[in-house]
Amino acid sequence: MNPLAEMLKAGLHTTIQDMGRPGARHLGVPLSGAADPLSFALANAAIGNVPHAAGLECVMSGPTLRFFHDTSIAVGGADMQPRLNNVRVPLYTAINITAGDELILGAAQIGARSYIAFSGGLMGSAFLNSVSTYAPAELGGIEGRPLRSGDKLSSMKLPIGSPRDIPAEMRPRISHEFVLRATTGPETGSIGEREATKFFSSRFNASRRGDRMGVMLDGAPLEPAPSPPMASSPVFPGTVQLPPGGAPFLLLSDAQTVGGYPRIAQIIAADLPLAGQIRPGDHIWFRKATPDAARDIALKKSALYSDYFPGGFFR
Repeated sequence: MNPLAEMLKAGLHTTIQDMGRPGARHLGVPLSGAADPLSFALANAAIGNVPHAAGLECVMSGPTLRFFHDTSIAVGGADMQPRLNNVRVPLYTAINITAGDELILGAAQIGARSYIAFSGGLMGSAFLNSVSTYAPAELGGIEGRPLRSGDKLSSMKLPIGSPRDIPAEMRPRISHEFVLRATTGPETGSIGEREATKFFSSRFNASRRGDRMGVMLDGAPLEPAPSPPMASSPVFPGTVQLPPGGAPFLLLSDAQTVGGYPRIAQIIAADLPLAGQIRPGDHIWFRKATPDAARDIALKKSALYSDYFPGGFFR
């Protein structure tokens, strides 16, 4: 098969992702997929792709690509100042590509992840109906790993609709400040009311210990309640665990399926895509929400984005 493009430079951590593998956690298979699925879906919509068409997720700094064939692309998420043949191109806009063109993504100054959508989607190694790269188990993508210089990308040639306009007010607003709404977790009560209040009122900073599995949060440490070790229990993207050291750990898209640390909070579904844009040094606050409010917010936000993000925020 004729490749669509070649990775001249791979960027810091570039992987093939789609919407992941929902419904397989009982088999021990993490969700994976785009860490910011909303930005990813909007980039796909901009060129008329279905939301689950595979593209590239670029972390902190992006790749350089050379195209072998005419096509169209769109870039979304964190602004890595994309340039086509050294000319800046806008985000969330269909960009026509001519064979021989070069696309360069630089370093993001705000946000962590940028997405490149390709007309017809990208090919990858399929597992459980997804080509998302899950590097710990070498699943999906190209050999289940981050991309390297010299790798070649091929089109999946999925059906293509009309390009969509993405209004400015529909585009995620990314900054260095994150207010994430969260419900209490199954073990919130075990840390006591004082520590729970501290968690929902303190500012945390994203540490340098972070990847697609999750991010450690610095700040005033919480004191885990003295108790015997808990049995491993289900965890999900958005679960906040509390390891013995007292620094909360926020799980992201590649989160394991079970864990043995107290689950003190769960980010609501509607806010989880934004958590995928957290970078080291960013400030994070957690605001308590009830399960009913979490459901209502997700339903309203899903309705708002229904034309761009079918299926909404429940994954």
